[in-house]
Amino acid sequence: MINVPSKVSIIVPVYNVENYLATCLNSLVHQSLQNIEIIVVNDGSTDQSEEIIQNFAREYPEKIKAFTKENGGLSDARNFGLDHTTGDYIGFVDSDDYVTETMFEDMLFLAEKHQANMVICNIQKVDQNGKITQKLTQIPNMSESICLEENFSVFADLSYFACNKLFKRDLFTGKRFKKGVHFEDIQLIPQLLLDCTHIAQTQNFHYQYLERTDSITKTHTEKGLDILKAVADVEHAFERSVYSNKRKELKNFQIFEGVYSFLAYLAFVKEEKVFYEMADQLSVFIKKREIKIQDILNYSRFGKNYLLSLPVKKKIFYLLFFAGQKKLIRKLI
Repeated sequence: MINVPSKVSIIVPVYNVENYLATCLNSLVHQSLQNIEIIVVNDGSTDQSEEIIQNFAREYPEKIKAFTKENGGLSDARNFGLDHTTGDYIGFVDSDDYVTETMFEDMLFLAEKHQANMVICNIQKVDQNGKITQKLTQIPNMSESICLEENFSVFADLSYFACNKLFKRDLFTGKRFKKGVHFEDIQLIPQLLLDCTHIAQTQNFHYQYLERTDSITKTHTEKGLDILKAVADVEHAFERSVYSNKRKELKNFQIFEGVYSFLAYLAFVKEEKVFYEMADQLSVFIKKREIKIQDILNYSRFGKNYLLSLPVKKKIFYLLFFAGQKKLIRKLI
């Protein structure tokens, strides 16, 4: 019997990234893993992105599968890509980022070695000259293979980016990214994790997250409330999962994503009325889940107190919020 090597499908949503797209696609067509397909979805770009895609498709027809659709947003483009994959495993790469040459070979090897449903690699932020500005270790102090039943703390501690992970295809059966929302990764990726029994990790910093200097500063608006809605969707999935008895980890997830991640977003909301409305919604979120302030202050991530690990300005911001001093917070913003 011939052992057919597993195929990896890499989905690349594209929207107006003409200055970065070639670097991204170059990093994918030159992967050391040969059995890949690169699903490039042009989500209604109005710049020269389509021309770049077509050039790559002509040069690498055995690897690039190019599609064009009307603009529908990141989730819609990813879902479109999922519907056109044929791989046994699926990865996502944002079109202004890039990856190391061995990323998918390394992660596929670990997936098959450990029969893992999901594999995670580290991320490093880079500037436009390729200089590393920050290293983001994802799961410190844990083994290469992780049994979730025995190490379910990772559910609350993980950063839920889609792009530094390799997924077994069947995780997406009946599941897709939620359209028309922000923070779609927080909404879906934890739900995929709840369907896993084993995950694996590599300590290699394979994913290169580009910090763009030409990006227009994003306006922080009431769209941040989508974080709380995402957490609520995950809570529903949690109750249906085989891990539904692990209440401590659920509470820690609510604290990390629903409180700390939300506050990190709220800190950049400039409009005063919106700020107070969102702060009130967070207070409702905390009260409804019976999360005590002491729970928040004591929350530890990967064994270390999270609040104490933060920069001084963030500590002050969070502590003032927990103390109910929202007017003082406004003076900090």
